[in-house]
Amino acid sequence: MSDERPETPRPEKPLLPELRASDADRERVVDRLRDAVAEGRLDMDEFEERLDAAYRSRTYAELEPLTRDLPAPGATAPIAAAPVTPVGLTKAVPAGSEAAWPARIVGGGGTAGGPAMAVAIMSGFQRKGNWTVPARLHAVAFWGGGDIDLREANFAEREVVINCVAIMGGIQITVPPGVEVDVRGIGVMGGFDQRDSPGPVEPGAPRVVVTGLAFWGGVEVKVKPPKQRAVSKQKPRKEL
Repeated sequence: MSDERPETPRPEKPLLPELRASDADRERVVDRLRDAVAEGRLDMDEFEERLDAAYRSRTYAELEPLTRDLPAPGATAPIAAAPVTPVGLTKAVPAGSEAAWPARIVGGGGTAGGPAMAVAIMSGFQRKGNWTVPARLHAVAFWGGGDIDLREANFAEREVVINCVAIMGGIQITVPPGVEVDVRGIGVMGGFDQRDSPGPVEPGAPRVVVTGLAFWGGVEVKVKPPKQRAVSKQKPRKEL
């Protein structure tokens, strides 16, 4: 009898990453990258870098990393659940705290709950207090000024876009700490200014994209803490 033992078969390596990608595969990745730019998940520099890599890719292994950190089209990031305040206790909750964020993303998209336009022509406008920021808000200041305060606002979507046009005028946007802010506007003899840092992004907080044009004018983003709001409590009943 032979003492030789049969060799243990080696597991085969998955072939999928090594398969050649088709033009249709590359176009699907490019379409997803375009969607990510529209959703504000990628800036133009990242988009151009990944676009070039997509068209140069030859295999699935080269294509896969380009969309690995992007959710499926139409998906949103999970929102942290709000902790429940026990009955009979009073808890002061800042308007911008992470405990309050899930309740302030009201959904509905579009212009749900708020105007889609704010215009000041040789005058001014204000959006402040308890109001709902639409998914896309257009703000125009021509020889005038605008004040957009998000500290106590609700949001129609997890991500909102504020498109500002300031011509010989100014628009000020105030956000609470913890909100993610992405300023992309273009200034021509004017500017988009974000001096304050909103600090670490809080779980469940909305993302605010500020874009548009400032011509002989300016758009300024400020960070201020919100006012304290007390959560109502249920008074215990008196025993008879």
